[in-house]
Amino acid sequence: MNETKKMCGLYLRVSTEDQAREGFSLPEQKERLEAYCKFNGYEIVEYYEDAGISAKTGNKRPEFDRMLEDGKKGKINMIVALKLDRITKVFVTGKCYLIMKINIMLI
Repeated sequence: MNETKKMCGLYLRVSTEDQAREGFSLPEQKERLEAYCKFNGYEIVEYYEDAGISAKTGNKRPEFDRMLEDGKKGKINMIVALKLDRITKVFVTGKCYLIMKINIMLI
């Protein structure tokens, strides 16, 4: 069986200081995601961090946009985030559509 190598982009985001204090700080997210990737044998290609930016519709998230571009270019073929709400507040959004459109796996 020929399985495609998993080339991951880790997406890290906090929107408030409260989140950082409640166990979702960027370093804590990074540590947990790295452990997850190591356990599953996924290669971490790039880190994308949007600090202090909400996932509400209309907010500009430069690192999220860079991650999508890297997916389009084939640099990554998987996005790994601690929770779905790090990506979007509502699953059926344009953000998730863009991820599916460029054929990237979302974990």
